[in-house]
Amino acid sequence: MFGRKKDDSQSPANVEPADSAPETTDGRKTGPTPKRSAQQASRQRPLVPTDRKAAKEADRQRRIEAQNRLRIANETGDERYLMPRDQGAQKRYARNFIDSRWMFSEFMMFVIFAFLILSLTFNQNLGVQMYVQGALWVVIALVIIELIVTTILLKRRLVAKFGSMDRGLRMYAAMRGMQFRKLRLPKPQVKRGANID
Repeated sequence: MFGRKKDDSQSPANVEPADSAPETTDGRKTGPTPKRSAQQASRQRPLVPTDRKAAKEADRQRRIEAQNRLRIANETGDERYLMPRDQGAQKRYARNFIDSRWMFSEFMMFVIFAFLILSLTFNQNLGVQMYVQGALWVVIALVIIELIVTTILLKRRLVAKFGSMDRGLRMYAAMRGMQFRKLRLPKPQVKRGANID
C-alpha cells in the first residue's frame, strides 16, 4: 500500500548527482551524467605504480621543485613556501626586528674561536689562561644580557602591534640573533638600522 513501485526511476538511489556531469563555462551540461562506477574507476590509482622508473623520476622532480621553492622563499621571504617554523606575521616581524639591529651576539662564534686559539697558544702560561677564561665568561654574560634585553624589547613591540606574542617567539628571535647575518635563513629582508614599523 505504501511501498514504492519497482520501476520508480525517480528514487534517490537511481538519480546520479548532476554536479558531476561535464559542464561548459556558462554552467550548461555538455553531455549525459557519467555513471558512478565510471567516475570511481577514473579516480582509481594503483597502489604500486606499474612503471617504477617513471614514478621514481616523478618523485625526484617533485622533491627538486619543493627544494627550489624553499630556496627561493628563503631568499625572497615568500611565506607560501617557507618552512612552518618560519611562517606567520609575528615571526616575520621578529626576523625584521633582529635583522635591523647591530648585535654583538652574532659575532659570538668568532670571538669564541679567537679565545680558543689564544688558549691553545698560551696553554703553558696559567696566568694568560686565567685571563682568557675570565674574558670568555664576560663575553658569554654580555651575550646573555643582550639577548634578554632584545627579546624584552621585541615582546613590547609585538604586544603593541599584534596585541599578544606567540609562544616560543623569544627563543626564535634569540637563536636568529646569535647567527651571523649572512648565514641567516630566511635571508634578511631589511637593512641594519631600518625602520620596520
